[in-house]
Amino acid sequence: MELSIIIPAYNEEKRISSTLDDYAKFFNNVYKKNYEIIVVLNGCKDNTLVVVKNFSKKYSSVRFLDFKEAIGKGGAVIEGFRSAKGKLIGFVDADNSTKADAYYELVRNIDGYDSIIASRWIDGAKVSPRQPVLRRVASRAFNFLVRLLFGIEIHDSQCGAKLFKKDRLKKVLQHLGITRWAFDVDLLYQFKRNGFSIKEIPTVWSDSPGSSLNVKRASKEMFLAIVRLRLIYSPFRFIVKIYDKL
Repeated sequence: MELSIIIPAYNEEKRISSTLDDYAKFFNNVYKKNYEIIVVLNGCKDNTLVVVKNFSKKYSSVRFLDFKEAIGKGGAVIEGFRSAKGKLIGFVDADNSTKADAYYELVRNIDGYDSIIASRWIDGAKVSPRQPVLRRVASRAFNFLVRLLFGIEIHDSQCGAKLFKKDRLKKVLQHLGITRWAFDVDLLYQFKRNGFSIKEIPTVWSDSPGSSLNVKRASKEMFLAIVRLRLIYSPFRFIVKIYDKL
């Protein structure tokens, strides 16, 4: 199998239909049946499961894993990684902010790299509509801390479209933890620690309506998450146990 695309989903009954329809039609044309889309339901309390089941009947390349208890986006992606069969394995958000043709640019450009990620913050990226000032400031502050604390020279660790070569991904998979906001940073840092290459390319990204993100609250949680992650990879790991209790 050439490609596995994982879509973590939490209460996405209103948005995931357009995503699955877009991705299944596009990649059917590219790969016929030599690819898979794995939707990982993460403690959904709405009708996401019904929607996904219907698509899996319509498209044989769409399958799903249903976790009744919430395991977080990171947990859902990890479970998808474990189940994936493709030579290339990646993930994308359920809201179709990254359209299928934009995701395919990752496949086309991975070349000799071990991984490739979409970026909204480098020359050539197209983002519409432009994000609010507070969200842009929070994103750039978070990226600055990621670079400072982990030495990962990328511009957008949080864009939800990434792709990896299977053998490289399987090597780091056992070391990944469920770190919520810091999951993407943890994943990229594991690649860096192993000497695996990461390519970043500009993407086309459209903000999807229906997001319930609270920027102020998320910014605080993201900051705490990467501080915790940095401590895990330091001589002061014992502090994490104290931190977690607090």
